[in-house]
Amino acid sequence: MSREENIALATRYLTAMSAGAWETVEAMYHDDIVVHMAGATPASGKLVGKEAVTGDLIARQVHAALDPARMHFARRWKIMCADEERVTIIMEGGGPTLSGDVYDQTYCEIFRFLDGRMIEMHAFYDTVLIERCLFANPLARPRPALPPLDY
Repeated sequence: MSREENIALATRYLTAMSAGAWETVEAMYHDDIVVHMAGATPASGKLVGKEAVTGDLIARQVHAALDPARMHFARRWKIMCADEERVTIIMEGGGPTLSGDVYDQTYCEIFRFLDGRMIEMHAFYDTVLIERCLFANPLARPRPALPPLDY
């Protein structure tokens, strides 16, 4: 696919995510998608197939810990680079957890598309924040919140 087509698909994906249009987000996943989640958290590792990504990762692990009415993924994003194979983005999003914590995360994600759908994603993020907010595992003393990235 062309660089422009990949940018358009990434923009469509992030816009849908920002709007909370999860059916659109899920429809953009290829049936054979592979997602690589960084770190050693319960959400980390390699997920293979659309059901593993939408059912296990998104529904059971991420959305289950967050206040669905107030979460907002892809609050801000920027496409950092793109070519004929991949698009790299930086994204901020999250929201309050059901336990009363605040999950405000910054992600770096690398997308690869095939036939108009996402076939592969690599995701990098703050793993301590994931442990604390999504899995009730405080690994370190809380630090002051950092200002948003200026990109």
